Formats: sequence, structure tokens, C-alpha cells
Amino acid sequence: MTPWLFAAAAVAYLVLAGRREAAPALPPLSPLPPAPGPAPAPGLHPAVVVGLVVPWLVVGYLALQSQSPAPTPEPAPAPGLNLRGTFTGAEAASDAAITAALLGALADAIEYDGSHDRRLATGTQLAELRAVSREYRTSGVSLGARQPLARDAIKAFLDREVGTDGGPIDDAGRARWVAAFREVSRAAAAAIGR
Repeated sequence: MTPWLFAAAAVAYLVLAGRREAAPALPPLSPLPPAPGPAPAPGLHPAVVVGLVVPWLVVGYLALQSQSPAPTPEPAPAPGLNLRGTFTGAEAASDAAITAALLGALADAIEYDGSHDRRLATGTQLAELRAVSREYRTSGVSLGARQPLARDAIKAFLDREVGTDGGPIDDAGRARWVAAFREVSRAAAAAIGR
């Protein structure tokens, strides 16, 4: 920006310097006095012009520099479930890893069942599958009791995404369960930076 200000000042100087009076000519060699001609156009001395223009250019430059850039908008929160900070304590990382692996495997199993024999046909069966799988995977240890913040966040998310109806599920309902379990798996892995 600064080079443009100096260029503008130089152009203003050259334009206005061309308007100043011409230097008086040397007297003719003949004894005749010079012929009267038109009076030179009055003009401002270039130093006066520079003294008037440059301060305004500097003020304009400083005004442009003092303007703060437009604030960048906050990034939109990522869609889905956020479990960061919900796994706490000494077992936080392993509990989050177990949750991620377990829910990812359940999503795969439910998806597989939908394309084969469809033994999992109700919301109640899917909820029981999750509870039994967790119990077998953790040898009866309740991750929910150890990680109540994660448990509550996951429950609220699943209630919102798949509901609490234990009745029959159709293909769209099965797809919602699969997507919800995969989202919990992703969020649990992200909670420990994986």
C-alpha cells in the first residue's frame, strides 16, 4: 500500500509542477525589448502542492491500516455427537476405545443382519444386543457407571436418533441404528484423538 501512496504523490507533483510558471527567458541579444506576451498562468509552487497532498495521503493510508479485518465466523460445530471430555479418570482412554470398537462392531453386525437372515427385527432386540455385547466385552464391568458423562451423552444421542420405541424396525429404521452406532463409535474414537 505504501508504494501506491508515494506513486500518487509523485504523480500529483509532476502534474502540478507542469503548471508552474515558466522560468523567465534570457533577454534577447537585440536591443529591442521583448514583446509582451500573455501573462503566465498562476499556479502553486510544487512544494506547496506536496505539502497539501501528502498529509492527506498519509491520513488515508493510516485510516486504511487501522481498520480491523472483518472477523472470521466461528466454525460451525461438527454435526453429530461430541464425546470429548466425557470420558474421565484413569480408565478414560481404554473406556473410550472399548466404546468405539464395540459400537463399530455392532453397527457392522446390524448391517450384516439386515442383508441376511434378519434375526434382529425390533428396537428392543437391538438395545438388548448392545447391552449384552457390552457386558460380554467388559466382563460385566459397567462402562456407564464408570463414565456417567459419556453414558448420558450417548443415551441422549441414541434416544434422539433412533428413539425409544422397541417395536419392529424397517429398512430405514435399521439404517438409522447403523448410522447412530457408527456415529457413537466415531465420537468415542475422536474423544481420545483417534
